[in-house]
Order: sequence, then structure tokens, then C-alpha cells
Amino acid sequence: MLKATGATAGAVGAATVAGIGIGTTALASPAAAAGRTFAHPGLLHTRADLDRMAAEVKAGAAVHTAGFAKLTANRHAQSGWTANPQATVVRGGAGQNYAILYNDIHAAYQNALRGHVSGDSAHLDTAVAILNAWSAELTTLAGNADRFLAAGIYGYQIANAAELVRDHPDFELGRFQEMLTGVFAPLSDSFLVRHNGAVVSNYWTNWDLTAMCCVLATGILCDDKAQVARAVEYFKHGEGLGSIRNAIPVVRDDGLAEWLEAGRDQGHALLGVGLMGTFCEMAWNQGIDLYGYDDSRFLKGAQYVAKWAMGGEVPFTANTRRKGAINGWSGSETVTEAAPVDPAMTRPIWAMIANHYTKRRGLPASYLTRIAAKASPEGGGGDYGPNSGGYDQLGFGTLAFTRDKATEAGPGAGGSTGPVASGAASPAAGAGSGAGSDARPQTGAATASPSASAAPAASTAPSTTGDLAATGSDDVVGWTAATGITALAGGLLLLRRRERGRRASQ
Repeated sequence: MLKATGATAGAVGAATVAGIGIGTTALASPAAAAGRTFAHPGLLHTRADLDRMAAEVKAGAAVHTAGFAKLTANRHAQSGWTANPQATVVRGGAGQNYAILYNDIHAAYQNALRGHVSGDSAHLDTAVAILNAWSAELTTLAGNADRFLAAGIYGYQIANAAELVRDHPDFELGRFQEMLTGVFAPLSDSFLVRHNGAVVSNYWTNWDLTAMCCVLATGILCDDKAQVARAVEYFKHGEGLGSIRNAIPVVRDDGLAEWLEAGRDQGHALLGVGLMGTFCEMAWNQGIDLYGYDDSRFLKGAQYVAKWAMGGEVPFTANTRRKGAINGWSGSETVTEAAPVDPAMTRPIWAMIANHYTKRRGLPASYLTRIAAKASPEGGGGDYGPNSGGYDQLGFGTLAFTRDKATEAGPGAGGSTGPVASGAASPAAGAGSGAGSDARPQTGAATASPSASAAPAASTAPSTTGDLAATGSDDVVGWTAATGITALAGGLLLLRRRERGRRASQ
């Protein structure tokens, strides 16, 4: 029987509906992040990580050598790369030119990573030249709703490239920070608060996660404690579909937890898992354990997606979500089963997640282990197709994240002295809950967790661009207006009543 936190399935069916709203006020900042100091480098890679990669490659370790070979073979990782900065980057609609940006970002990141591992300063110089060129030129991100994806994905990625060269004598750190906080982060902050004038469930999980990654990466690179705190709080309690209990709404007693976007399609589900892993890794390197949050909920969700992506049978709880603009058009979409998969499809996301749980924490995770081995050695941007989806992850996880067991004592052990955020799980979190057990039957009960925080007053500002239908794909959205939403038999409604938000905004 499906249960919701604090209510039975029947009660959920009687009381749940309508879109989740989030107010225009600043997101709350948890006290756990107060008084922190930030470790640098401290986004996806710490100094200890970079030293480990270099040492393993120098020693000829087979796995790391194979991963490094993928890096050196990539055309973006060459020191002759010349940047092509633009004042305005457009994603979505007329005049798209965002491929210029993501190609340059991946060239900067790959050269910086290659420079640290090889010791060849020419690659570090190339990365610095690319980043300096963009910070001197870029002023605007434009386009339809996809501009928020550009801000989120390319914001966190360019921050990671910069973090690797922040101490280079020629790097214009201050100017870069101004670009990041003035061009990328405002769009991501705005999206998490207003969701482009839409009801909060209008946008799938990965939309929130791109914005969350940008906000967190910006906060760390710019030593902005409030920015980091907002991102962490949203991960835990955000009203949108990217917060952990909305992205992974159903935890089952077989140790797997259902990933919401598995009901959409495989590519976007893999994107979301990769983004949540990226968010957790960046937080971990600052002493904040989100990998273990809520009894290692992400482990259970990642295991689910890994099993499903390899062609395994997985349960899926039917759900309905509201779509549309606040005080505008409205509709709903119902998903009843996990989407079909192509077991050959892959993204360079698995090495990071598998190594965290199995090596850092010593937890069993056979689906993650199998899919990471299947994807090894992981490449990066340019190795997974010519379109933007092939550049959604920075990649090279086999090189960057392969580690020995128990080499780190806890979050931030790679260099951070910051405290672990409150609510973090112990190193053994999830070990006794079946988080890594793959042999149990798939017929057990499930627990659904709605968002844990109360929503502030909903924004009444409609989208000013008329682009709510944009979904990051070529699909045309044409939902029939809902005349009423009722619970699906045996299913889970993600949506809750907006009366509170309506009253607050009147």
C-alpha cells in the first residue's frame, strides 16, 4: 500500500491538488552554513583530488590512464584552442548561438584539468585565456525559457573551470566573479523563486537542478555564504520538482526510490541524476553531506535509475502534475509508467556517484557499480554527440573520481574545514535500510514524501515572454485545461492546493 508522510493514500487522494507555489521572497538560509569558510579549489575537484589524479596517471594506474587518454584525445583539451566570446548568448528561439559558449566552456575545463594532471602549464594558460575572454565580453543570456537552462548548466560548468585556475597569476578572478554573479546566477536565482511565472510543477526536475547547481557553484566560487545556504536549503525543502523529495517522491522497501523523471524519458532522467550528483559532490567538498541526506535518498534514486537504464524492470507510481501560468492557462499531465529505455544510452555521470557510495562510504550499490563499469572510461563534452545534450556534463569521471576505499573520513576531507550541515546522515546512513540491496523482490510497500516546507505566497507575476511551453526539447505542449484533478488509484499526486497561496496574494 502506498503511504504519504503523515497521511494514508486515501487522505492524499482526497486532499491533494493544484500547483505548488513559491514566493518572491528570498529562499531561507539554514543556520548550518553560518560561519563557514570555503575550501579552494572546492567545486567538483579539491586539491587532494587533483593530486590523486596526477599521481595515479604518473604511476600508470590502468583505470586512471584510460580516463586520462579519453581527456587528451578530446579536441577541446588541446592547448591551441582559441575562444570566441560573445556579448549576448541566446538559447531558445531566434538567433541561437549558445553552442559557442558550451564549446568554449568545455575547452576551458578540459584544458584546466589536463594541465593539473599533466603539469603542462600551456593547458592552464589556455583555460585562463578562454575564461578571461568571456568575462571581458559576455553581458547577457537571452532566449525563451531555455535561457534558464543556459544559465544553470553553463553557469555551474564555467564556475568549475574557473575554480581550477582561480590562483593562476593571469586569471581575472574579480572580473569573472562579476560575470558569474551578474549574468548567470540572477537567472538561476529567479527561476528557483518564480519559475518563469509558471506554477511550480510546470517544469520538470532537471530545470530546478540546473539552477540549483549554478547557485551553489556561484556561492562557493565567490565565497558567498548566503548563496550556498539558499542552494542547500532548496535541495532539502524547495517547492519545485528538483528538491530531493520531489525529484525522488517514492521510496520503496526494496531499497530503490522512484525517480520522477523516469516517467518522462531516459535522457532527461540521466541528466537529472547527473545534476543531483554534481550538486552533492560540490556540497561534499565544502563539508556538507547531501549524498547521505534523508537516509541516503539519492543513493536509492540513483540505484533505481541505473537499474532502469540498463533495461531492468522497475516499479513506477502513477502521478499527475499541474502545468501552466499563475493566474493564466492551466492544465495537467499524468504519467503512469516508466519510459522505455535504450540500454546503450549513456552519459558520463556514474563514476562520481558510484565511487562516492561504494568507496568513500563503503555502501553496497551493485547497479551503480555495474553501470559505471559499463560506461568506463568516461569521456566529456564532445564525446557524446554534437548537440547540447552531449555537453550537459563536464564528464571524465573515471579519471577524476576513481578512488580507493575509505580514503576520506567524511565530507570536506579533501580540503574543507567547514562543518557538516545539520541533518546529514552518518557514514553508515542507508546501510541498514536496503539502500544497496538489489536482490529483494519489487513488490514491497512504498513511502511517498511530499515537500517538507510550507510554501510562501505564490508569485502572481505572469511570464513576460510567453514561453512557458518551452520544455528544453522539441515537444509542443498543448495541454487541455483541467476541469478538476483527482487522485489516481493507488497512485501519488505531486500537486497540492494553492488556496493558501491565493489567499496570501489577494
